[in-house]
Amino acid sequence: MASPSGVEKLNLFNFGKANIRTLHITWFAFFMTFLVWLSLGPMMPFIQEALSLTDQQAKVLLILNVAMTIPSRIIVGMLVDKFGPRIMFSSILILGGFISIAFAWADSYQSLAIMRFLSGFIGAGFVVGIRMIGEWFPAKQTGLAQGIYGGWGNFGSAGAAVTLPFIAANMGGMDGWRYAITFASIAAIAYGIFYYTVARNTPQGSTYFKPAKTGAMEVTSGFDLVLYMLMNIPLFLALGLLTWKLSPTNMGLIDLFTSVIIYSVLLLIYAVQVWKIWHVNAHVLKEPVPAMQRYKFKQVAILDFAYFVTFGTELAVVSMLAMFYVEWFDIPKVTAALLAGVYPFINLFARPGGGWISDIIGRKRTLIIAFAGITASFLLLGMVDKSWPIGMVVGMTIMGGIFSKGGSGAVYAMVPLIQRRMTGQIAGMAGAFGNVGAVLFLTVNSIISYDQFFLFIGVVSSVVFLLILVFLEEPKGQIAETLPDGTVQMIDVK
Repeated sequence: MASPSGVEKLNLFNFGKANIRTLHITWFAFFMTFLVWLSLGPMMPFIQEALSLTDQQAKVLLILNVAMTIPSRIIVGMLVDKFGPRIMFSSILILGGFISIAFAWADSYQSLAIMRFLSGFIGAGFVVGIRMIGEWFPAKQTGLAQGIYGGWGNFGSAGAAVTLPFIAANMGGMDGWRYAITFASIAAIAYGIFYYTVARNTPQGSTYFKPAKTGAMEVTSGFDLVLYMLMNIPLFLALGLLTWKLSPTNMGLIDLFTSVIIYSVLLLIYAVQVWKIWHVNAHVLKEPVPAMQRYKFKQVAILDFAYFVTFGTELAVVSMLAMFYVEWFDIPKVTAALLAGVYPFINLFARPGGGWISDIIGRKRTLIIAFAGITASFLLLGMVDKSWPIGMVVGMTIMGGIFSKGGSGAVYAMVPLIQRRMTGQIAGMAGAFGNVGAVLFLTVNSIISYDQFFLFIGVVSSVVFLLILVFLEEPKGQIAETLPDGTVQMIDVK
């Protein structure tokens, strides 16, 4: 268990230290990716009015905006482990900026849809910084550092909501939204160039550990091999669920033939992924991995499900909260928006707080506390009645938000301590599961009532709480990493 004294040494204003500078330039890189990626939400009313889009067309753009992020976080996780976070973050900011500009000046709905689908990969930038921060901070400080990175970077969505509508409303008339997104995109491109210029993958003299094989995560036992294959299924089910939402049986925005083609492609890609996992890891069935180089994939799986709940809840609740306040408590829309706006602001302190507490009392213990709080908060919200005082309900949603965002910080406080050379892939898989959770929760929200929606989150959280309580193990001791010359180096995870 980490010592509190280690936390006290993390002075966020000591810009003379290279790791502090790296933390600040990296969380802001994450901030810029979210500013560009999640600009669609606050811009949608302007886009819909300017282009005379139907409600159905607007909803499709919102769905497409998150669809690509699920596979992208897996792919980017592999690439960052291979090429390093410096070039990956810069590439995502620069390429993503140009794609966003293409979206802003698209002249047909088809072009808008294609560009918005491609823009989803910008949301994978989050994964890159997890590896970068893991390289620059020791285990006893990584929780707070990762929490600051995630919490402050996440605030890019709020930055988009605060700044871009003002630009859109005061510049360019009906094309104001185009200028707003373009300015944000140019800023992202410029910052990508800056980041490549000043960032370094590791502190001077440190080794950047890379996986021995690429294309799939390395596992160290036969049981883990099977579990890894099974854990890929929810990622494809989520994409299948998105396809169903667009299909003739739901929104009717793609025809039956297109739906069948997409389902078939998803099955084919999963089959290819299973083959790749086997190709990379089949040797573990013949030659046992040395004990000092083993890790337990169940740790990764539990963190995946934990982020499924914490970040999935965050995205789902922030999407429906204002409408919930309006429809159930009959308050003005502006008031509801302001009350719901408190929810994303919690990220500024809750996510760093979750990481900081992890550094002090331990990773598993913090997750137990977080999930006990998430479960209790949302089960209680599941009993909400329209006669309840609005102030009490708002307080309960804020409490649920504190636990869920703190839980996100605790998840990523542990991610870099499982296997250093695969931090990007582990972070990518957990991040993708967060988006899967959002897809599931939002789909459930569209089918059942608000109180049942909250109850559903509470039940899912209780299941993951039990997984954490029974099966998650506190990182301890050391992990073995292989140097390029074949020698093994031990790294502390205490």
